[in-house]
Amino acid sequence: MSGQIALGLPVAAVLFAIGLAGVLVRRNVVVVLMSIEVMLNAGGLAFVTAGARWGLPDGQVAMLFVLAVAAAEVSVGLALVLRVRDAFDTLDTDEVSRMRG
Repeated sequence: MSGQIALGLPVAAVLFAIGLAGVLVRRNVVVVLMSIEVMLNAGGLAFVTAGARWGLPDGQVAMLFVLAVAAAEVSVGLALVLRVRDAFDTLDTDEVSRMRG
């Protein structure tokens, strides 16, 4: 069991780094939202791993809050994606960020 606990935080760090790279590198709004989801799940994994390390259920409770925030982020994010696509006819973040006069 302790081997799994020791493996949890490095895996969470790698997942967070992958999500951060996706947010910084990719230009598609949908891919950016998926990268944010990966980062949220990495944080939740770190909470669960830390809770398991000390034998407390606090990490699992924190993971429930992370899942609730992720669900809210998905619903709001997809609504914004639909509005951006209707307004700009693209999902490219560079095109959307340019001001139109």
